[in-house]
Amino acid sequence: MSDLITGETGDWEVVIGLEIHAQVTTKAKLFSGAPTEFGAEPNTQVSLVDAALPGMLPVINKEVVRQAVRTGLGLGAKINLVSVFDRKNYFYPDLPQGYQISQYQQPIVGEGEVEVELEDGSEKSIGIERLHLEQDAGKSVHDLHPAKTYIDLNRSGVALMEIVSKPDMRSAAEAGAYVRKMRSILRYLGTCDGNMQEGSLRCDCNVSVRRPGEELGTRCEIKNVNSIRFVQQAIDYEARRQVEIVEEGGEIAQETRLFDPNRGETRSMRSKEDAHDYRYFPDPDLLPLEIEQSFVDALAADLPELPDAKKMRFVEQYGLAPHDADQIVEDRETAEFYESLAEGRDAKLAANWLLGELFAALNKSDNTLADSPISADGFGRLLDMISDGTISGRIAKDVFVEMFESGRDAEAIVEEKGLRQVSDTGAIEALVDGVLAENPDKIAEYKGGKDKLFGFFIGQVMKKSQGKANPALVNELMRTRLDG
Repeated sequence: MSDLITGETGDWEVVIGLEIHAQVTTKAKLFSGAPTEFGAEPNTQVSLVDAALPGMLPVINKEVVRQAVRTGLGLGAKINLVSVFDRKNYFYPDLPQGYQISQYQQPIVGEGEVEVELEDGSEKSIGIERLHLEQDAGKSVHDLHPAKTYIDLNRSGVALMEIVSKPDMRSAAEAGAYVRKMRSILRYLGTCDGNMQEGSLRCDCNVSVRRPGEELGTRCEIKNVNSIRFVQQAIDYEARRQVEIVEEGGEIAQETRLFDPNRGETRSMRSKEDAHDYRYFPDPDLLPLEIEQSFVDALAADLPELPDAKKMRFVEQYGLAPHDADQIVEDRETAEFYESLAEGRDAKLAANWLLGELFAALNKSDNTLADSPISADGFGRLLDMISDGTISGRIAKDVFVEMFESGRDAEAIVEEKGLRQVSDTGAIEALVDGVLAENPDKIAEYKGGKDKLFGFFIGQVMKKSQGKANPALVNELMRTRLDG
């Protein structure tokens, strides 16, 4: 369902299209052999081609082509066997050539689509317009000198896949779900690491507003947003800004804007150019890129199981709720951790503990699953102790906390602290009888119709046993005593 913005004069619909710039996972740049590692000293990863010295000619990186085709296949998109590199002319101080080598009318990948799951559990299909290859620009650094700008060309020439969506999104939440899904697919494929904080995945947001059912409004582009949270904040702010302008009788200027995360607002950067302003023309130094269908078929046959297929399998094989499966498969490492955890165990119990206790502890400690002090094997042994009745679920939560803090095994903690669950019928009968003997007035109230007091009796027994009494056995014996 579309999210409408209510303004002073009625409802408005926001129309969103996204351009994702994904750095291709490859050791060399798009047209040179210079390395691409993140965090290198400025200007230490720059070839003569990247610096645009006279006479230097670009040579296409075959691995980049392979990764682009794999991404297109992962998006269910059309692979174009012939594509063309163009020169996109505009001046950037950190783009030495004075133009960017990109693709325009003949990209390597055509139309496709992805399915995203929204917060209410519904799904939506979002169209892909194209995926084209292009080189990144360098970086201007403005805060190292009060009167000078420093230029770092390490990123100049780095291979990017620009994935352009159709304007199918109608809310910031849908845009967030789309970026998460796209990042997930790229990571499964291994074609981009998806690290937005390092700049290897960035997003341009095209936003316009209109009355529901009317023609598209004038769009503004918000450049280089580097987190999903900021994508959503930028879209929400920009949509409301445009609604206020139009309702006050103004007109939206087609422009490029930047998002300021500190102030939570967008601000004007420059007027938005149209395609003809870039004076695209085929790059004379590069022949049309031609690939064989057999090359595409071989890559298609070797694709990994992608998130949608894995989600469907998890629902069918493990009996998971679709929403839980969606959370688990979003990250490939999480899905692999879960499969190891669930093997030979109660799969739903494994999912509940993974999504509950473990994820909560990781979030609280600001860690990822890769940093977890509890391995899948160690976590599984804790679940085994719940399933075989060695400890109760409540005690297991205490054991888990200590496991996470200390990295120790569940078995060692249980033995050291004497936490094994009491399942001895005689011992539990004694506890039950003791609680009943202490509460004759409560027994009378229970028999008089206050059924909820049953929970009180159970709680008292568990308290006396320090949580170690087998809950099922306590319930059974208490029911026999009170109702027998």
